[in-house]
Amino acid sequence: MTENADVIFIGNKPPMSYVLAIITALSSGTPKEITLKARGQAITTAVDVAEIARNRFVKDLKVTKIAIGTVEMPPREGETKSRMVSTMEITMKK
Repeated sequence: MTENADVIFIGNKPPMSYVLAIITALSSGTPKEITLKARGQAITTAVDVAEIARNRFVKDLKVTKIAIGTVEMPPREGETKSRMVSTMEITMKK
C-alpha cells in the first residue's frame, strides 16, 4: 500500500455510510487509492459498497486489486478452539 492510500474498515453499518466515506476521502484530494477491508460476514457489505460507489457515484473508479485470505481468531468466551475467519481487501483507484 502506498502512502497516499486511504483504508476503510467495513463493519455493521449500512452500505451507504461506507459509500459516503469513499466519496469524502476522494473529494479531499489527497488519496487517489481507497482500500476496503472486511472480514467474515462483512465481506458481502464490502462488495456491495465497492459496486455502489463504482457504478452510481464515482464512474471513473476502478478496482485494481482484490486480496482474499484467512485469519485465525482467538476463541470466544466459553469456547475452547480458535476459529478461522475469511478476510478480503478491495483496492480501488481513481
